[in-house]
Amino acid sequence: MIRDRLIQFGSLGVAVAGMAIAGSMLPSIGEDAERHSLRYTDQNVDNAPPIVALGTAIGALRGLVVDYLWIRLNLMQNGGMYYDMLEDARLITKLQPRFPQVWIFHGHNMAYNVSVLTSTQEERWDWVKKGIDLVRNEGLRYNPEEVLLYKDLAFWLGHKVDGVSDDAHPYYKRQFAKEWHDLLGEPPADHAAMTEWIREIADAPKTLDAAIKRTPSVQTLIDRLRDEYARYAGEAEELALDAEFLRRVAWWESVTGQSWIADQLDAEKLLEDSDDTLFAAFGSLMDDAELDDAWATLLAHLRYRSLVDDYNMRPDKMYEYTRDLGPLDWRHPQAHALYFARLGSQLGQHRVKKDKVHHRINIDRQQLHSLQDLARSGRVTYDPYSAVMPGRFPEPRFIETIDDMFEELYIKYVDARGAGGETFMPFMENFMSSAIREAYRAGELDRARAIMDRLDSLFGSGASPPNHKYDGDLDVFVMEQTKGEYDRQPHIAPTDVVSSLRYAFRVGIGQRRPDVYKEAIGFANDVTNYFRTHESMDYETKLGTARMKDLLAVLGRSAEIAFLQVMTDPTISFDERAQIWAQVDEFEPEMRLRTSDRIRPIVARELAMSPLAATVDVDALLPEPLGIEAYRAALAERAVQEHQSVDDAKAVGVDRN
Repeated sequence: MIRDRLIQFGSLGVAVAGMAIAGSMLPSIGEDAERHSLRYTDQNVDNAPPIVALGTAIGALRGLVVDYLWIRLNLMQNGGMYYDMLEDARLITKLQPRFPQVWIFHGHNMAYNVSVLTSTQEERWDWVKKGIDLVRNEGLRYNPEEVLLYKDLAFWLGHKVDGVSDDAHPYYKRQFAKEWHDLLGEPPADHAAMTEWIREIADAPKTLDAAIKRTPSVQTLIDRLRDEYARYAGEAEELALDAEFLRRVAWWESVTGQSWIADQLDAEKLLEDSDDTLFAAFGSLMDDAELDDAWATLLAHLRYRSLVDDYNMRPDKMYEYTRDLGPLDWRHPQAHALYFARLGSQLGQHRVKKDKVHHRINIDRQQLHSLQDLARSGRVTYDPYSAVMPGRFPEPRFIETIDDMFEELYIKYVDARGAGGETFMPFMENFMSSAIREAYRAGELDRARAIMDRLDSLFGSGASPPNHKYDGDLDVFVMEQTKGEYDRQPHIAPTDVVSSLRYAFRVGIGQRRPDVYKEAIGFANDVTNYFRTHESMDYETKLGTARMKDLLAVLGRSAEIAFLQVMTDPTISFDERAQIWAQVDEFEPEMRLRTSDRIRPIVARELAMSPLAATVDVDALLPEPLGIEAYRAALAERAVQEHQSVDDAKAVGVDRN
C-alpha cells in the first residue's frame, strides 16, 4: 500500500515537473512559431468542406488538413488546372494565414498563370489585380513584417504591370493610372508641391468626427451633398462617402477642366443637360469659396481612409518616400513597387536570418530597379478620357537618389556572404551608362559629363585595376552605347527620341538655333524609319495588339508628346515657355492648334498657384492661336462622324473589333 502511494506521488511529481518544464519552454516555442510563421488559425472557414471544418475544430489535425490541400494543389498545378486550384488555395490562406509562401503562391498563380489563359485584356487585368490585391490587402495584414511578401508584390507591380513582357501591358498601365487618379486626383508636378500634397493626406483626420472637429464647415458640406444626392438617387439610397465618392469627384474634375478630350466632346454641356443633379451639386458646392477648406479636409480624410482600409497602405510612409526619394507620382506602378520594396526592407529585415541574407539583398535590389524605371519614365501625364497609354517621361531627380542609395547599399552588404555588395555594381554601371545616353539626347551635356565622371571614378580610373573605359569622348561613348540597344530594348527608343526633341524645342526653337532642331528631327526620323522596317513590324499578339506598330505610333507622335512635356513642365520658366510658344509654328506648323486646349488649362492652374497670378494670365502668356475655333469645330465634326460610324456598324451587326 505504502509502495503504491509512493509510486503515485512520484508519478505526480514527475508530471508536475514535466508540466513546469514544458510551460517554461512555451514562450521560446511560441517565438519560434511566430518567427517562422508556423501558426495555424483557430477560426472557422465559411463554406469549407467537411474535412477542413473537422481539422479546424480538432486543432491537432489542422496541419494534416493543410498538407492534404497542398498535395492536391501541387497535383492540380502539374495538370494545368489553374482555375480549380483557386478554391483550395483560398482555404489554405484561411487555415494558415501566417505562412507567407501560400500567399505568394496564390497571388502569383492569379497574376501570372491564370491571367494569361483569358481571352480579353479586361479579363487579364482582373486576374492580375486579384493577385496583387490578395497579397497587399490580405497577406500583408496577417504578415506585416514578412520580407518575401513585400519583395514579390513589388516585383509583380514592376514586372507584370509596368513591364512590357505581357501583351496587355498598355491596358494595365491605363487601368492602374485611372484607379489611382480617381483615388488621389491630379498631383502637382513640382517636387516640393507634390510632397506637401501627399503630406496633407498623411496628416488628414482619421475619422469623420475628427474632420468635422478640425473644420466645422465639413458638416455643412456633407449635409448639402446628402440633400442633393437624395434629389438625384431618391430617399431610399443614402450618399456613401467612400472610394466611389472619390471616383465621382475625379470624374467631375476631369469633365470640368482636366480632360482635353472631355472638353472636345463638350461632356460638361451634355451632363448639364442631363438629369444628373449630383453633377450640378458638385459644381455649385465646388464653386462656393466658403467651402474650400471643408472640401480640402473632407477629401484628405476620405483619401487617407481609402489608402488604409482599401489598399493597406501607410500614407505617412508615402509622404516620407516622396519627401526623401523624389517626386513619386502614385499613378505609376513603379512608385508602388518602390513603396513596397522599401517598406518591406524597413519592417522585415530584422526577421531575416544571416543564412538568408539574399532575401534582404533582393528586396533592396528591387528598390534600385524601381528607381531606375522612375528615372526613365517617372513623370506621368494622364487624361481619364483618353484610350491611349498614359504619357510618361524622364524624371532625372531619381538619378541622384540611385547614386546615394547605391553607396548606402554597397556599404550595408559589403561583408555579406556571396560578395553581397559587389552584386549592386553591374546594375549601377549599366544604369549610369544609360543615364549618360539619355542626358546626352536631352541636350544636358553638363549632366551627361558629370555622370560619366562619376562612372569613371567608380568603375574606370577609380577601379582596381583602373581602366580607361569612361575617360574618353562623350559623343563616342553615347554612339557605342546606342549600338544594338534598340533591338534588345525597343521600349527605350521613344525615351531617346522624346528627350532629343525636348532639347530641340528648348534650344532649337526657344533659342532660335535651327541646326539643333534639324539634327533632333533627323535623329527622330532615323529611329522611326528603323522601326518602320523592323522585321517584327507585322507581328500581332493573340489579344490583337502589335507591339512594334504600337511603338511606331508613339514615335509618330513624339514631336507632339515632347512639346506637351516642355510646355507643361513646371521646372521650365514661364518666360522660356512663352518664347517657345510664340515661335513653334515656324518649325512645326499647326503645333499650337493641335495642343492648345491640352496645354493652356494646365498652365492656367499652374499660374493660379504662382506669385504671377495677380499680374499675368494664360491668355497673355500663351495666347490662343489663330484659327482655333475653326480647328475645334473640325474636331467636333470628326468626333460626330466617328460616333455615327460606330452606331451604323452596330446597327448592321458589324464587329469593328
